[in-house]
Amino acid sequence: MIRIQQLKLPVTHTQEELEQKIRKTLKIGKHDLQEIELLRRSIDARKKSELKYVYQLDVKVKDENAVLRKAKNNQIVKAEKKPYVFPKSGEQTLVHRPVIIGSGPAGLFCAYVLAKHGYRPLVLERGESAEQRKKSVDAFWKTGVLNPESNVQFGEGGAGTFSDGKLNTSVKDPSGRNREVLRIFTECGAPEEILYDQKPHLGTDQLIGIVTTMRKKIEAWGGEVRFGAKVTDFGIENGRLTSVTVNETEKIASETAVLAIGHSARDTFFKLCENKISMEAKSFAVGVRIEHPQKMITEDQYGPEAPDFLGAAPYKLTNQCENGRGVYSFCMCPGGYVVNASSEAERTCVNGMSYSDREGKNANSAMIVTVTPEDYRPYHVEGTPDVLDGVAFQRALEHAAWEAGKGKVPVQLFGDFCENRVSTALGEVTPSICGEWIFANLREVLPTFIGDSLVEGIRASERKIHGFSRPDAVLSGVEARTSSPVRIVRNETLESPSLTGLYPCGEGAGYAGGITSAAMDGLKTAEEIAKKYMNFS
Repeated sequence: MIRIQQLKLPVTHTQEELEQKIRKTLKIGKHDLQEIELLRRSIDARKKSELKYVYQLDVKVKDENAVLRKAKNNQIVKAEKKPYVFPKSGEQTLVHRPVIIGSGPAGLFCAYVLAKHGYRPLVLERGESAEQRKKSVDAFWKTGVLNPESNVQFGEGGAGTFSDGKLNTSVKDPSGRNREVLRIFTECGAPEEILYDQKPHLGTDQLIGIVTTMRKKIEAWGGEVRFGAKVTDFGIENGRLTSVTVNETEKIASETAVLAIGHSARDTFFKLCENKISMEAKSFAVGVRIEHPQKMITEDQYGPEAPDFLGAAPYKLTNQCENGRGVYSFCMCPGGYVVNASSEAERTCVNGMSYSDREGKNANSAMIVTVTPEDYRPYHVEGTPDVLDGVAFQRALEHAAWEAGKGKVPVQLFGDFCENRVSTALGEVTPSICGEWIFANLREVLPTFIGDSLVEGIRASERKIHGFSRPDAVLSGVEARTSSPVRIVRNETLESPSLTGLYPCGEGAGYAGGITSAAMDGLKTAEEIAKKYMNFS
């Protein structure tokens, strides 16, 4: 195969025009081109009047060596494919099947490949199945009655199920795990274009069906998935895992457990501290959601004449404030919705979500500021471990948001946020929020340094997106679950140095930052288990 890089065509091109461009680039005839595989497709929007697709692709031709000999630039190279390879089984015997704690992306993908290779994993999920979970979440948005065990954070598919479903990642990937994650998604019902789009995504509507299919495959391969099964303790003997306790009563013997609990499993963080599992406080970020008309964003990014098939445009923003802090966009949802993502009583947090068509009237994104352990140390709660001060900080902000909104999502126009006053009326931007909302003063919810940084950062973003700092842009809060506030320490074989057999994994453990990176970490963890133990085949 020959790899062609940086091949550009107008976004309106046809398949025939793509093939013509390939033949011209390689200087070959029509019948010499045998096969085309798209690897990457991005949009070059620097000239709004000449929007282009930029491709990286592999092609099969009749005389590959002759074509490569004629190539005079690095746009044309010999393709080097490195397919993902799952390791051969190890030599140690598993007395009990491996337990996977949590069925978010990390746990689900770990279980998927372990089941496929004969390890018959047991998945324990505190929340509900994806289908039932959706009903619980919809009921919460309609009534405000929260199920603390099954919500936007907990349940099959994890927090990513109720998000924009972005699948791009910046993680370096020489092993091919990224491609394997995308391939598994397509194997379970995702559209083929996620394999080559630069910014692939799956909406909540697609993810629910996909994770359900993954569960059914896990079960067909001999695994088991249990819902309403919250791990509440760990059996430990001589520094080794011996069992996990479910719902405080049922002990399940196991010498191997993957801890894929997600970034909001605060009660589990406390239980790990009780069991003296090594953990570290880490930086994360907090802020607000901001909404603009999607039409405004798309026209700024792609131009007013952009063809409709390009869909809703995304954006990515970063700004450095005079106080030295960075303000940046996070989890941007084109044509999406802000959602009440609370998982604890009397605490309100928000997130963003899109459906696969991204046809919502608003664009939304988190605008957030990084906080360090030094920033949140003053929020320490007496009698609790210092390592969980980040949890205390998140809870304090979420409780303040709950009080400000009287249990509803607190909302404020950006102009009023700058003036530190409660909004009284909307402008041209109407909130797209799943869950009830109410006007409030978000400046009183956030620490002063975060509020001031957000004002400066959003105003500075006007230089990059016209209208971004418009006074009627809608803010909602508080966005406090951008990532885990802790890192659960693991060694070179991905086990906890405090407890042999416990494998901290994914975003909750502090080793990922999104659906794809969490899923990749799930594969990585499964590989380490497979290297060590024989399967049950």
